[in-house]
Amino acid sequence: MLKSNSKALLCLSAEKEKRGKALKTKNPITRRDLIKGSAAVVAGMPYVLPSGVIALPGRPGPNDRIVYGHIGIGGMGRSHVVADSCAALCDVDSNHLAEVAKTVKGTPLLTKDYREVLDRKDIDAVTIGTPDHWHAIMAVHACQAGKDVYSEKPTCRTIQEGQAMVNAAQQNKRVVQIGAQGRSNPMAHKACQFIRNGQIGKVNHVEVWHSNNWSGGWGTEKAPPLELDWDKWLGPARWRPYNSDCAHFNFRWLMDFGGGFIRDRGNHVLSVAMWCMDADTKGPVSVEATGQSNPNGIWDVPVTMQVKWEFKNPDWTMTWDQPGAQYDKIEWGAKYHGDRDTLIVSGGDGGCDTEEKAKRYSPPADGKHIFLDPYVTDDPTERHRQNWRSCIKSREKPVMSVELGFNVVILPIIANISYQLGRKLRWDSLMHRFIGDEEANRMLAQPYRAPYFL
Repeated sequence: MLKSNSKALLCLSAEKEKRGKALKTKNPITRRDLIKGSAAVVAGMPYVLPSGVIALPGRPGPNDRIVYGHIGIGGMGRSHVVADSCAALCDVDSNHLAEVAKTVKGTPLLTKDYREVLDRKDIDAVTIGTPDHWHAIMAVHACQAGKDVYSEKPTCRTIQEGQAMVNAAQQNKRVVQIGAQGRSNPMAHKACQFIRNGQIGKVNHVEVWHSNNWSGGWGTEKAPPLELDWDKWLGPARWRPYNSDCAHFNFRWLMDFGGGFIRDRGNHVLSVAMWCMDADTKGPVSVEATGQSNPNGIWDVPVTMQVKWEFKNPDWTMTWDQPGAQYDKIEWGAKYHGDRDTLIVSGGDGGCDTEEKAKRYSPPADGKHIFLDPYVTDDPTERHRQNWRSCIKSREKPVMSVELGFNVVILPIIANISYQLGRKLRWDSLMHRFIGDEEANRMLAQPYRAPYFL
């Protein structure tokens, strides 16, 4: 049984707390356990999972069938829904629930509370397609509940969240895939093999560009629409009045929820860059970011942004520039500068592409052969999901495990901190802390709004 070392019981309402009634459930994993337990993961406390929640290694469940719960089903989250193996749908927008419920078989649980999904013993795995500020806490609680996880990118908002996610996955032996599907894109794979087999020589600079962040944010504060539970949408984030320019897609332009394109699409292109540079277990030694702030409106990410990360052993730099060069009129991508040649890789997600010279290249037998999931499909996102499903059965690491996803998202996180502080920062990639800058280190975590905490 999953237990918390706290004797207090989290009740469903203030009225029940006053009466002193304990919340009871048929499932031994209580909502109190889920909220309280994440702090214990960070502290390294051991947990024993209920035997019925997970299957033995290599056997995900009865008849080898994976049963899913889907949390956050607007936008990209909707694409993850498995129509014939769906036991639960969760979204704080009732319109999303109603629309997606029509596409699945049977009568799945429909709820606004993700904890009800995690309470279900019949669910083996969950997908998380919520706004960024929910990714970490949901993934941690899902791991504690014995569920394997596919979480959309970016991995997390803060360094503390990323550490908690890695700890939860490792301690509970969960398969966690981050939805940066460039790692499953054949064109990104071609570029990776081309670069890592030395076809452009020693790479000294990776030049990343992207169109500007959106500017403005003129919406007004008002009552949220009836279909949206605004308090649950905010969740662990700081409370603020409802404004349509904060919710759904627009959350990307506020630091409390998103972090601009550098942490959105940037998570894709930076993931491919770290793959191509064989830097998945390495990190930068410094970061320096500048940008032009949004002159009006509530959005607080910069409109334009320039970032430089420095790496050592081997020595190379990566830059991010909005809007940047936009080679061949490509909206976003990266140009790899080697001492013999260059290579352009456009995008970094399911629509990633590269130059013909990389597409035609095949490494020799004794060259470097980079793994690509053999699942045959024209859709890299589906290949990415299939890699996760295969790993649920084999209990192997997926191609974009939470450890790799955390290492990538560190780059935009520390870049945004450098921009906010207006100075260059030195980074310790082993300790995950800034060197000699306690003000910057205080920004590596962000307090959660009660009753949520990590």
